[in-house]
Amino acid sequence: MRTPGTPAHPCPRPGWDHGPVSSDASVEPGTLLVAAPSLLDANFRRTVVYIIDHRGEGTLGVVLNRPSDVPVDDVLPTWGPHVSEPSAVFVGGPVEQKTALCLAAMRTGEQVDGVSGLIGVRGPVALVDLDADPDVLVPKFRGMRVFAGYAGWDVGQLAGEIDRGDWIVVPALPNDVLAPAEEDLWGRVLRRQGMPLALLATHPGDVKGN
Repeated sequence: MRTPGTPAHPCPRPGWDHGPVSSDASVEPGTLLVAAPSLLDANFRRTVVYIIDHRGEGTLGVVLNRPSDVPVDDVLPTWGPHVSEPSAVFVGGPVEQKTALCLAAMRTGEQVDGVSGLIGVRGPVALVDLDADPDVLVPKFRGMRVFAGYAGWDVGQLAGEIDRGDWIVVPALPNDVLAPAEEDLWGRVLRRQGMPLALLATHPGDVKGN
């Protein structure tokens, strides 16, 4: 059995090919996959995954709530001073962990369309080209975060995991991509869904511990 969220197409691109209605029909760029309490895979236990791309070839996203101990300064010194606190690289998922992805939330009034170095995901959230000039882009951002690796699913794989009850699909808020490391993002996202999903936020998790 495949580890949830591991295979993926490596190049995120905007858009999504509409196919037959399936369990992942509500998944689109800018939605969240919230790990169900029953999902105990070490890579994804109590995670919140932000979807960047979802199309016929597969799905790609990043885990929002797994900060590492590696400062962004150590790996991307030109971007390090600009990332939101904590200024650490977040572990975006188990795929290609030497690959860095960056998400930014735009300031009010700033547009993504037509700006070189940005690919719009949804609303004010954009994927940032880390080869671009920070001095040009950073003034447009309310905040930004760098992720090492990503989570990905082959065609039909995510639908199967949703059918199995591994993931709960909910809308994202722009602030989710900048959530502080000390915040229980998993619990916060569930609680704001209202009943009955809010009850899941009280789940104690794996009683055997991490």
